[in-house]
Amino acid sequence: MPITREAKEQIVAQLSEELKAANAAIFVDYKGLTVEEATELRKQFREAGVNYKVVKNTLTKIALENVGYKDLISYMTGPTAVAISQDDPVAPAKVLSDFIKKHKKMEFKVGFVDGKVINVDEIKELAELPPKEELVAKLLASLNSPIYGLVNVLQGNIRNLVYTLNAIKEKKEA
Repeated sequence: MPITREAKEQIVAQLSEELKAANAAIFVDYKGLTVEEATELRKQFREAGVNYKVVKNTLTKIALENVGYKDLISYMTGPTAVAISQDDPVAPAKVLSDFIKKHKKMEFKVGFVDGKVINVDEIKELAELPPKEELVAKLLASLNSPIYGLVNVLQGNIRNLVYTLNAIKEKKEA
C-alpha cells in the first residue's frame, strides 16, 4: 500500500527539522544488512544518542533541499540511511565506523558536521577522534597546566623562604 501524500509531507517535515537541528549527520549505503544486524546497529545508535533512519531517497532529497544541503542530493542513490546527532558530532561516524569494520556490509556516502559537508575520508577521520567530552577535558587540562606550573613556582619560593627562616631560627636557638 503506497504512502499517502500527507504522510510523505509529514516525513519530509520531520526529517527536515531533524537535519536542521543536527550538528552532524552521516549518510550510508546499507544494502546487505540482515534484520539482526540492523537491530544491533539501531541499539548501538540509541545508546550513543543518535537517531538512525531509512527514508526514501526522493523524500530525503526534498528534506535536504529544504535545509540548504543541496550539495548532498547527488549522493542519494541506492539504499540510503542517515544517522543524525544533535549532541556529539563524532558519535554517528564512530558507531558506523565500528559497525562497518565488524560487518563490512555498509559504506559511507557523505555527511555534514556543523554545516560543513564532509566526504568519506573526512568521515573516517572524524570516527577516529575521541568523544567531545574527552577533547574538552584535554583542552582544559592543557589550559590549566601553565597555571599549575606558576602556582608551584610561587609555592616553591615561599616554601624555600620558610625553610630558610626555620634554619636561621634553629641556628640561633643552638
